[in-house]
Amino acid sequence: MTTLILIGIALVSFLISIKKDKTKTLDSLKQARKMMKSMLSDIIGILLLIGLVLALIPSEMIEKLIGGETGLIAVIVSALVGTVTLIPAFVAFPLIGSLKANGAGIMALTAFLTTLTMVGFLTMPLEIKTFGKKFTLVRNALSFTFAIIISLIMGVIL
Repeated sequence: MTTLILIGIALVSFLISIKKDKTKTLDSLKQARKMMKSMLSDIIGILLLIGLVLALIPSEMIEKLIGGETGLIAVIVSALVGTVTLIPAFVAFPLIGSLKANGAGIMALTAFLTTLTMVGFLTMPLEIKTFGKKFTLVRNALSFTFAIIISLIMGVIL
């Protein structure tokens, strides 16, 4: 049902945009198609890599390493992995779903996902260059800390 509502909103927005400025709307669609074509091979590669990893790692091992009963150590390890991983969020969500289906715990998955999106270890040099060392280190430390707190809260809620 949610999908149908979102498709409806997208269609209505598209029609409003077409009515307002047809040329601009069609140009935007062409740009979006170009962007999607350029990203498609990366997306397919990442999804294949995720499939390969999930095929090679048995669900029992996933459950043993980051399952619901693994506790704080799994949360911290997952947070550290998320900190040094650089994959787009739109690829991370299906990965999280697959890991959950294979026995991974909510707290560990939340720690992984929040650090993946909030902490930028690999992008730190660029961030230091742009914002300065102190700001970057404080932001990343706070983001890591809050990611752990968020994952613990999610573990209690869910």
